[in-house]
Parts: sequence; structure tokens; C-alpha cells
Amino acid sequence: MYLGLDLGTSELKALLLDREHRIVALARAPLTVSRPAPLWSEQAPAQWWEAVESVMAQLRQHHADALAQVRAIGLSGQMHGAVALDAADAVLRPAILWNDGRSAAQCAELTARVPRLAQIAGNLAMPGFTAPKLLWMREHEPALFAQVACVLLPKDWLRFMLSGTKASDMSDASGTLWLDVGARDWSDELLAACGLTRGQMPALVEGSAVAGHLKPELASRWGLSAGVPIAGGGGDNAASAVGMGLVTAGQGFVSLGTSGVIFVCGQRFEPNPERAVHAFCHALPGRWHQMSVMLSASSALSWASRNLGFGDEPGLLAAAASLDAAGRAGAPLFLPYLSGERSPHNHAEAQGALFGLTHAHGPAEIAYAVVEGVSFGLRDGLDTLARPTGDLVLVGGGARSTWWAQLLADILEVPLAICEGGEAGGAMGAARLAWLADGGSEADVCRLPQLRQRFVPAAADAAGHGTRHARFQALYVALRPVFGGA
Repeated sequence: MYLGLDLGTSELKALLLDREHRIVALARAPLTVSRPAPLWSEQAPAQWWEAVESVMAQLRQHHADALAQVRAIGLSGQMHGAVALDAADAVLRPAILWNDGRSAAQCAELTARVPRLAQIAGNLAMPGFTAPKLLWMREHEPALFAQVACVLLPKDWLRFMLSGTKASDMSDASGTLWLDVGARDWSDELLAACGLTRGQMPALVEGSAVAGHLKPELASRWGLSAGVPIAGGGGDNAASAVGMGLVTAGQGFVSLGTSGVIFVCGQRFEPNPERAVHAFCHALPGRWHQMSVMLSASSALSWASRNLGFGDEPGLLAAAASLDAAGRAGAPLFLPYLSGERSPHNHAEAQGALFGLTHAHGPAEIAYAVVEGVSFGLRDGLDTLARPTGDLVLVGGGARSTWWAQLLADILEVPLAICEGGEAGGAMGAARLAWLADGGSEADVCRLPQLRQRFVPAAADAAGHGTRHARFQALYVALRPVFGGA
């Protein structure tokens, strides 16, 4: 049995996987985000630990026998978050998250200090990455910055709490802007540009390697064997790829989580910073991947559901699905940039917009506009990447809607596949990385899950989607000069 812990933005998942690739149990604990100022997004790491205690208590209550059989633990998590520790390993401030946009000025500063940053790190400096957050601390919270003894990513702080080991894997470390992604090692040049050294960084391991062992007191409390190894794990997207068996060049997925991601595997380091493409290490040795990331995907649906009277996301999706072709063609347009945007615009000050409203529009048209706008944002990201060689696997909470899956396949013009376990891709990947760390072979562990449903693009709808996508792109270009700080 293998345990995968996936630290998301809105919840933490714990998944138990057996050697027949069956999900034995899945426990969840909700998380909340604090936004104390415009563009800010923070979480207290103590909340993450409370969530770990919650899911482990759930598993022990209902699946104690399975927990006792766990041979290894894997970790997956939201990327880029900055957890700053002092010399006593105390957390200095709330973690600044991946969708925090406060550090745009520090991105420009870092780029000026290291002109070849994109060639080393494989990415443009964007506010979501970790390095600009520390530069922001250095400027705005100098007393706290002076106390920083170590910077950990969110899942790696959980590893520290679980094992006492400070370590990170290559895929998650790729999102810091401190990693030489091609060399799979910390870059002293990039660290120095932020006033840091590799002595303040965790040790680096591959995602399938052992990176610590569970503390005896936790093993006793939760009913696990003493000394259970903890794998390096992966950033949420690389772990999701492992969870779906996507480890070969050309394979990829679409993730409809809080953020929206299109991920395509590669066999080499291929940066494309001009299009705001992310080039990261994969969670397995000797492999890399490209990725486009939009900051508001399912979170845009959550926002609209909460504020526009739909009740919840299924209610919004049902309203959107009720429109006929004429209603879809005449719906307003929605720019989904509620937290700024990364790919392909690299524009932290971008904002959401609902455009083209008339008296004829009601809730269904607005709901459709929101879902379509997120889908168009994903298409913009796909167009920056090498085309996948086959179907894209659909993962994340948004994968629960077959109507949205078909719309997305039509807009992306790529077949989409929903596979068993797709809703828990990151947690599944974490469990599989634990299995690999326990000596499992890649051929046995990284299998493609069973196909549940396939969505083929409807060629007849391509022209209509193309027309509305062109208007969507033109709307962003027209509004960019009037967004704040643009």
C-alpha cells in the first residue's frame, strides 16, 4: 500500500493506492486562502498541517488496516509558494502562494540583474514564482528577510514536518527561478541575485528517490509502520502526469483545477520564454516538460457561482449547458484573468471582464461565457506548446463535467480522454512516486489508467468557436492598456 498526500490550494487530499493500482481510500480536508491586500494570496502553513492531521485521522478511522500496510509516502503540492523559516525552523510569515501577484516590480529587477535568467531557469520571471517573492520580502519586510535560514516549497514544508528532512524534488524546485533546470541543480548566480545562498535551500532529490522517513511519533499516532520512507514527490502538475502514466515525450494532460494547465512531456530541456512557456524538470530522472499555466480556471467558475447566484459550480455548468447553438453564438465574452495571467501574457495586472451584455442576456448566457472564457484561455496556452502526439488526458475537479469536456475538446481541437482516477491525479502521482521510491519499476508503476470516456472535437463547431476566440483575443488586446499598472 502507498500513501499519496497532495497539498492543493483549496484542499489537501490523502490517497491510498494498492499494488493493483486500485484507489483504496481518498480523504480530503478543505483549505482557505487569505487575500489581505490587492494581488496578495497567502496561506498559513499551520493550516496545511491541520489538514494533514484531519485526513490521517479520517484514514485511521475508516481504513486502519490499509494504513498499517503503507510501505512509502509520496508528496505532491501547489508549486511556487514561499515558506520562510528562521534558524529555529519557525515559520516567519504566512506563505506567499503561486497566484500572488504583488512582485511584478521584483520580476523586472531580477531580470535586469540576471539577463540570461530565462536560459538558466527555463522561464520568464513572473510574480507567481518563488524568487520574486523573496525579493519582495527583502524590500518590504527586511527584518524578516534577515532572519531567513531556509526557504521551502509548500509540500516540502510538509515533508519537514513529517520527517525533519529539508528536501525538494527537481520538478517543484523548477518553479522557484533558483534552479538551473537543464543541469538539475541550484544556480548560485540566481540565488545570489536574490541575496541568498544554496545553504538556505533544501537538498535536491529526484521525485522517485527517498527523501526522509516518517517520524516515529507520527507513525505511532496514525498507525503506520516505523521508519516509512518519504519520496521526493513532485510539483502538482508533474505528479499528476505520473499519476496518469504520462512520462513519454509527446504525452500530456489538461488540468482543470484552481488554475488551468496544459502539460506536454519532453525528453530534453526546451525553454521557450518568448511565449511565456514554462520549461520544468519532470518528476522522473532525465526528463523535462513544457507547460502553459492560466491562473484562474475552475476558480473562475467558483467565483461566478458564488457571486452571480448559481449556487455552485455544477449549477453554473448546468445553466451553461442549457444554451442552444444560437444562444452560445450570441453570449457575451468573459476574460478569466481574475488573478492576473501567466501564459501566454505574463501580465500580473490583467483583470477579468464580462463584455457584450444586453437585455437579452440572462444567467445561462453569462454562465456559458465564463466556461468558454476559461476554455479560450487554455487554447491560448496550448498554442504556445509543441502539439501533443495523441489525446490529452483531462484531470482535476473540472474533469467531472462531461459537457465541459466536450466543449474544451472542441475549442482545443484535440481529443480529450477522461481516465480512472483523473480527479485525484496529483495524489495518485504522489502515491506512485512513493511506489517507485520503494523499488517499483517504471513499467509497472507508471501505467496509463483505464479509459473512462473520450471526447473527439466536433469539426462542425470549429468555425463558430474560431470566430468567438478571435473576438476574445482582440478584447484582451483592446483592454490591456487600461488594466491597472499596464
